[in-house]
Amino acid sequence: MHIAGITKNTLLDYPGRVAAAIFTGGCDLRCLFCQNSSLVEGLIPEIKEEDVLSFLEKRRNNLTGVCITGGEPTLQPDLPDFIMKVRDLGYAVKVDTNGTEPKMLRELADRKLVDYVALDIKTGRKQYRELCNIDLDVERVDDSAKLLIDGRFPDYEFRTTVVAEYFDRETAKEIGQWLKGARRYFLQNFVDTNTTFVGRGVLHGQTKEEIEAFAEILRQTISEVSLRGID
Repeated sequence: MHIAGITKNTLLDYPGRVAAAIFTGGCDLRCLFCQNSSLVEGLIPEIKEEDVLSFLEKRRNNLTGVCITGGEPTLQPDLPDFIMKVRDLGYAVKVDTNGTEPKMLRELADRKLVDYVALDIKTGRKQYRELCNIDLDVERVDDSAKLLIDGRFPDYEFRTTVVAEYFDRETAKEIGQWLKGARRYFLQNFVDTNTTFVGRGVLHGQTKEEIEAFAEILRQTISEVSLRGID
């Protein structure tokens, strides 16, 4: 598996657990707001899988979870085998995904390999291709979302980075109907940096008040909607 980075200790990436975050290289999307272009394009040198597993073995008394993120982990054909090795060390496993590979997610669900899935919802369906910057079949994301809502994983969340140019109250209403019945949804604000695909100053975040208004709309159809990392 192409491992491009590791955060050895994090309280942010796996809810309720002290975890390590493992970053895979490569992604099938080119989201305009993405700040991990080097990961997405697979430009970071690989870390040996055996070195990562050796580290995890040594930290079993200090860590309880592993978050596999990216990039896009579900593009890695040997992801299930890697997760099995991590689980054999006694770790709970969380996978972050953009949802474009429902076949891989279905395999992970069928084999009961993953304890928690976080699925990024980029925006409403109408603007998905524009924001993701590729000719994407949004039905693939829909298929993945249904796996979560149907309870195929023990726990999950949906989450959206709110970009002002691609998220308004109508978007919130649309997503609320799209993900009707979902358990948990997080909204986080876009933060402009020099590392986004489109460069600084092109895209913008929203005010806390506006994001709270989006959350109220989403709460009409989604059980738990919270703001993350917004003061």
